[in-house]
Amino acid sequence: MQKRIAVFLFAILTLTLFASAQASPPASASCDLGSGKNIKTDYSSPRLKGRKMVGGQDPYGEVWRNGANSATTFVTSADVVVGGKTVPAGRYTLFVLPTEAKWTLIINKKTTVNGKPDGKPIWGIPYTYEADELARIDMKMSTLPSPVENFTIAYDKTSTGCTLREEWDKTRATVDISAK
Repeated sequence: MQKRIAVFLFAILTLTLFASAQASPPASASCDLGSGKNIKTDYSSPRLKGRKMVGGQDPYGEVWRNGANSATTFVTSADVVVGGKTVPAGRYTLFVLPTEAKWTLIINKKTTVNGKPDGKPIWGIPYTYEADELARIDMKMSTLPSPVENFTIAYDKTSTGCTLREEWDKTRATVDISAK
């Protein structure tokens, strides 16, 4: 009996350590727009690990899944305006088309392989979802003073809503979001 308990505890510990050591662990960000309106983004956060990713391993001019593993999700409980484009309440995926000069945020209506809400999430790469795009939005770019190791998506509260902020390596890309 004690041997079984020991094996069970070892298995639990091993699984816990494995989950915490994921190369691109799950992460999320959210913004409260007030009056019960909110946004939530779920993504996997890859690490640089000494690599040049955007513009290197992930070449400029090719759509990137905006994180790792399955496509990044963007869920809004109300109609919002993202960088001047109206996005109806719903569930979407986010992609980015990076170039040396700018990043273009892609909001896509395709979220699952079979198109059903309970279906398997899309992986995102290779990107074959142009027909399902809701919007392409140019992001504001800036250079960070030091590299950010972990790809990060965050929302910064503003007087009119929030700013979606993405940071990785020395790149910061942002776009303003407000309730419609």
